[in-house]
Amino acid sequence: MLETGDHMALNVLWLQSGGCGGCSMSLLCADTTDFPALLRSNGIRLLWHPALSLAGEQDLIQLLERCLAGQLQLDALCIEGALLRGPQGTGRFHRLAGTGVAMTDWVRRLAGVAAHVVAVGSCAAWGGITTAGRNPTDACGLQYEDDQPGGLLGTDFRAGAGLPVINIAGCPTHPGWVLDTLMMLAAHQLTEEDLDPLGRPRFYADQLVHHACTRNEYYEYKASAAKPTDLGCLMENMGCKGTQAHADCNTRLWNGDGSCLRGGFACINCTAPGFQSPGHPFHITPKLAGIPIGLPVDMPKAWFVALASLSKSATPRRVKVNSHSDHVVLPPVARKTRLR
Repeated sequence: MLETGDHMALNVLWLQSGGCGGCSMSLLCADTTDFPALLRSNGIRLLWHPALSLAGEQDLIQLLERCLAGQLQLDALCIEGALLRGPQGTGRFHRLAGTGVAMTDWVRRLAGVAAHVVAVGSCAAWGGITTAGRNPTDACGLQYEDDQPGGLLGTDFRAGAGLPVINIAGCPTHPGWVLDTLMMLAAHQLTEEDLDPLGRPRFYADQLVHHACTRNEYYEYKASAAKPTDLGCLMENMGCKGTQAHADCNTRLWNGDGSCLRGGFACINCTAPGFQSPGHPFHITPKLAGIPIGLPVDMPKAWFVALASLSKSATPRRVKVNSHSDHVVLPPVARKTRLR
């Protein structure tokens, strides 16, 4: 007989593989004064988490064995961090403490009995930062290796409930992306149609970081920043990929107040495969004949060039001056707007 505690709860097991733990740290910034109560009230039962659980090593091993034996229902297996397959495919670069068994082996076995498998963060989704450079640990994601399907579990993997790996990509993830996904699973409201072509939940991946960016007026006039402290648009010179990045960072603010762009940092498109190795410095926009190579999604190059030229020629002096300053030098002129 399966043990579920509360029979209506979504049993969640969270394991950490090769990574920095940043997604867990971000999760702790969820907008609540009582994190455990937030989970309980939304039908989520956290079986174990490396930072949030009191249970020790032997308790965890017993819990894993019970899941594998079918004695404890495993509804959602959450993996944070890349899967380390080295050396030579043994997975022994990362063994689960107290077991001597490679984490990759544990993940494969647990994924086989889980109703849902969730990649928390871009490392678990595509390999992420852990795969940058020469990738000496032979790291990969759960169902992707960078932008190529496969990864640890293989292209054809489906969890017990029929879905592929759910990729909550981000570096780190917004706590709301994780919690909303788990809440949807607990309410049986997440279907394959709710995932984009890369397996990311559409509620955040069908948005662009560009949406609600506070620098949008500068973008419209192509009034670009020339140095990091400038208020202007960061796309043309400073490496910003907000017009290409799938996420709702500027409409679902971080800690209720900020985002990378609002903090003065360019968006590096951390929710997408390959962000960790762009082939150029993160703070520089690569160009060809003076035109940024990475154009906004859905925009042909000829249109962008034509519109950019028109926009620059129509840039108000206020916008041009402010774009090269670290504060507003010229405020908007106050004028009567009532029609006569």
